[in-house]
Amino acid sequence: MHRLLVLYPKPADPDHFRDYYVANHLPLATKMPGLLAWRYSFDVAANNGESPYFAVFEADFADAAALAAAQASQQGQLAAADVANYATGGVVVIDYPAQDGTS
Repeated sequence: MHRLLVLYPKPADPDHFRDYYVANHLPLATKMPGLLAWRYSFDVAANNGESPYFAVFEADFADAAALAAAQASQQGQLAAADVANYATGGVVVIDYPAQDGTS
């Protein structure tokens, strides 16, 4: 599995971010081809002190090629272009192969 992780620093207008993100951005992002699972949160906490992030989004794809195809798709391009409409605090986007574990 390959995971896309998007971290959002605090925006200028948190209420606008939340409203726009849920009503407009998630419907775009969650239609990317090959998306297996997704999750998000506005309750990002740090173990010590204040979290540098306001929100987080995770998306799972079968592999790196599936993620690359999703990002290159029309839906992926629309989602990427939409970020400027709400993420005034910037955005950090990373991806990595995710390893499952059990305990």
